[in-house]
Amino acid sequence: MAEETAILVPKTMINPLDPTILILSVAVTALLFALIAFFTQAGPRRMLGALIGSLPIIPLVMFYDAIAARLGFWRYPSVTTGNAPLAWYISAALFYGAGLGLVGWRVIRRFGSNGLIVFLLACGLFGVLRDVAYSLSSQLIAFGTGPLPLVADFLCYISGAAVVQLLMYWIAGPPGSDALARTV
Repeated sequence: MAEETAILVPKTMINPLDPTILILSVAVTALLFALIAFFTQAGPRRMLGALIGSLPIIPLVMFYDAIAARLGFWRYPSVTTGNAPLAWYISAALFYGAGLGLVGWRVIRRFGSNGLIVFLLACGLFGVLRDVAYSLSSQLIAFGTGPLPLVADFLCYISGAAVVQLLMYWIAGPPGSDALARTV
């Protein structure tokens, strides 16, 4: 019975559910967040705002994934439930939430509301393209047929990015309200 539900992973592929890989993915995304924080010149309050603002990404994306699996929009072939491992959601919150949230802060700081619109659309496009690339090259995600699953994925990325920006605004203030951590 256990062998019937086991996911077969070719020996040449990395098992995305391996605990070492899961821990490594969280560590790498934490490092990416730190690099983005450095290069965006975010101060402590802005970094804290980005990190706290990204916390809702975890349950939000878990909810999106559960609904998407139920509707046949997408699923994760390497897992037996509608949701991925928690480490995947933590990594998403660190990189797509907090890290790209800081990039968005700088874009909005420079270009205002037009920058916000472009940033949100870019997040949606980047996310969908990444997911499609994963679906074509690995067993990480599999999309349902037609354009609706891709549109839903696009809207999920946009809404997640918008939530982070809104919470960062409430926690750390408007994009131009804080000084940059250092000047180059």
